[in-house]
Amino acid sequence: MGNFKFGVSFREIGSRDAWIAKCRRAEELGYDVITVPDHLGTGRFAPFPVLAMAAAVTERPRLGTLVSNVPFYNLALFAREASSTAALLDGRLDLGLGAGHMKAEFDAAGLPWQNAAKRIAYLDESLAYLRKHFEDEGIDHPRLLIAGNSDGVLELAAEHADVVGFGGLRQQPGKPPGTFKLDNAEAMDERVAYFRSRTGRDPEYNMLVQHVEVTGDREKAAEAWHELTERGAVADARELLDAPQLLLGTVEEIAGQLEQRRERYGFSYITVFEPFLETFAPVLKELQ
Repeated sequence: MGNFKFGVSFREIGSRDAWIAKCRRAEELGYDVITVPDHLGTGRFAPFPVLAMAAAVTERPRLGTLVSNVPFYNLALFAREASSTAALLDGRLDLGLGAGHMKAEFDAAGLPWQNAAKRIAYLDESLAYLRKHFEDEGIDHPRLLIAGNSDGVLELAAEHADVVGFGGLRQQPGKPPGTFKLDNAEAMDERVAYFRSRTGRDPEYNMLVQHVEVTGDREKAAEAWHELTERGAVADARELLDAPQLLLGTVEEIAGQLEQRRERYGFSYITVFEPFLETFAPVLKELQ
């Protein structure tokens, strides 16, 4: 299945100097990809400008959105931002796209909140629009990551994506939008199988890891995470030991988990969140 690739998702940028330091540290530790999300709120910067700066202060890592919330945008303006950034990054951009899931952010932006089918249809429309725009501008289309858990988004990824992104989270029925349930290992089997049934292509498989804990007691770590998080509270703590969104154990155990999950699911591109940048680094070295 090839070698692993490792990414880090920085949720907040901080000051100019802090952002430069974060990017350089990620490169120093050996991460292959630096990504940023697309959220509103205090401390949340616009994704494309910070990626342009990241490119200016690093040499090796690819840079991307994980993911751009496409229904936030007018497509003409989004295409301009994406193509300008692609040109500045000179082939290092991974353009991550999603259909959006946080109603509160649409409310805060004064944008209409539409049902999932309409948001996915807009994401579908954006793919053709972006491709034509890049062609018209004479810019190579960046690598495309499409991430989601629903049938509709996975079908789009099956047809279009260079990288399919799995988060293993799904909306809890009857709860406010953005209230998620963590899929267990068997549910992830089903999602990956669904994706594979829809594609004859061989894209890269990305897993966005929710938690990393280097510990000699995996069971205790799973119980603690289960108690403290809403996502964990909807599943039995024992199920969390095999959930591919969590990495719990010694460095050697976590490395083994990733190898097993690559064999089981195809996850060769692993992304961790910023709080685990240093925690995960020894595992990264173990698998390089």
